[in-house]
Amino acid sequence: MLALGLPMAAAAQAPGREVTIALGAPPASFDPHFFAHSPSFMVQQHVFEPLVWRDEQSRTIAAMAERWEMLPDGAGWDFHLNPQARFSDGQPVTAADVAATFARIPDVPNSPGRLSIYINQVRAVEAVGPHTVRLLTHGPAPLLPENIPPVMIVPEHVAREASTQDFNSGRAVIGSGPFRLVQYVQGERVVFERNPAWRGTPSPFSRVTFRVIANDSARVAALRANDVQLIEIVPPRDLAMLERDSNVAIWRSPGTRLVYVYFDVARDTSPGVADAQGRPMDRNPLRDPRVRRALSVAIDRTAISRQIMEGAAAPAGQMQAIGLGVADPALGPDAYDPARARALLAEAGWGEGFTLSFAGPNDRYVNDERILQAIGGFWQRIGVKVRVEALPSNVFFPRGARREFSAAMTGWQSSAYEPNNIFAPVLLSENRTRGWGTVNRMGYSNPRVDDIYSRAVVALDAAERQALWREGMRVAMEDAPVLPIHHQMNIWATRQGLTYAPRSDEYTLATSLRIAP
Repeated sequence: MLALGLPMAAAAQAPGREVTIALGAPPASFDPHFFAHSPSFMVQQHVFEPLVWRDEQSRTIAAMAERWEMLPDGAGWDFHLNPQARFSDGQPVTAADVAATFARIPDVPNSPGRLSIYINQVRAVEAVGPHTVRLLTHGPAPLLPENIPPVMIVPEHVAREASTQDFNSGRAVIGSGPFRLVQYVQGERVVFERNPAWRGTPSPFSRVTFRVIANDSARVAALRANDVQLIEIVPPRDLAMLERDSNVAIWRSPGTRLVYVYFDVARDTSPGVADAQGRPMDRNPLRDPRVRRALSVAIDRTAISRQIMEGAAAPAGQMQAIGLGVADPALGPDAYDPARARALLAEAGWGEGFTLSFAGPNDRYVNDERILQAIGGFWQRIGVKVRVEALPSNVFFPRGARREFSAAMTGWQSSAYEPNNIFAPVLLSENRTRGWGTVNRMGYSNPRVDDIYSRAVVALDAAERQALWREGMRVAMEDAPVLPIHHQMNIWATRQGLTYAPRSDEYTLATSLRIAP
């Protein structure tokens, strides 16, 4: 157990209510630079601040920086820090703190998903003055402000000296956000109190407890018993019942979370692939795009959306949701066609099928284990023998980072209007120096996709960027190293007397919770 006790005197002096919030998935760490992981970001964001942030509709807004502008020569951006920003130890936030934070990000040991993807356009960081930081870029970077909301700033001495263990123990948790950490028990709970150094409007809640309740039924029961006052990831099967409960209010937002399948497309010998009799092979059928397309058209996405998600998801054919950002309305999901799937397998030389291990989390996404089993069942129907591995997320994600899976189901969420933070981590050829492919577990590499991305991120014209993004997505989806399944609807529930501002990025934030007037 990792826990930190901090003095409560400051919070005790101010009136306020306590509130408990139930999470469906645990944060992986309290190190804000350890893992590009939404459940971690959303709790860390209560203590730490980025330079800029996003509102409920994913628009970029001021946070630690009160204004920013591109340099006249297009070689970077200046960010002007709010001079009232203070860390919880009372020290002012300076440009040196920002520079040290950016320097730390590429070198956090044992990261399962580096934050380098958010700063890969930055070549140098300069403190122009005490409250002005200059991010110099590799050429024009019009999307840089959209990229950096996940980069949370810590004091210079913390950035230079602290380890992930120091953050997890609480010793290094010094931020400039609206709360400060009282206790972090990994995998169980996080407790915050109001930060007396916070420059903004204080929360109506003097103490906030986040409890991890991974089981859907237990999370709903805790809300109905008033053991918790807000829950996230409301299970679709319980939605109608909760809507009839006069003690409960429901809050919805269309989501940017994509659930998708990925394949090992690079290795000749893959750990979860065997022949139809279960014998190891030195030939990996997943390297053939016809096999991957067969597995895609074998999946009835509409049935998953209607029967498992009960309408709380939209079938997907690309990695941005149609209607959000620059998603291509012409790029829809593959139609369910098991006959075509079997024909494609036969054309690729796998008419007798093969054996495949298929892994995924059982406690991270809405109905994830049921979806995992359903996809495995669809593949069984076209002659692929499937062994489903439904794993706790704290087991699944580290194993995935070590590329132990041949086929797996996971998710990705980017709430930016443009999909640079989808392409760079998931679809680009792995290049640690450039921050590319940080969660590319497939070994996928297409120079054409890399080239399109490289042109899009420096294009100053928005229409030109949109055309490039759509072209790049079409190329990648044709290759099918990943199979988009659906985009989730984000649903929260509170006790009556509270209001919640639902977010497209699915973050569950105490700062979005209010006492009803």
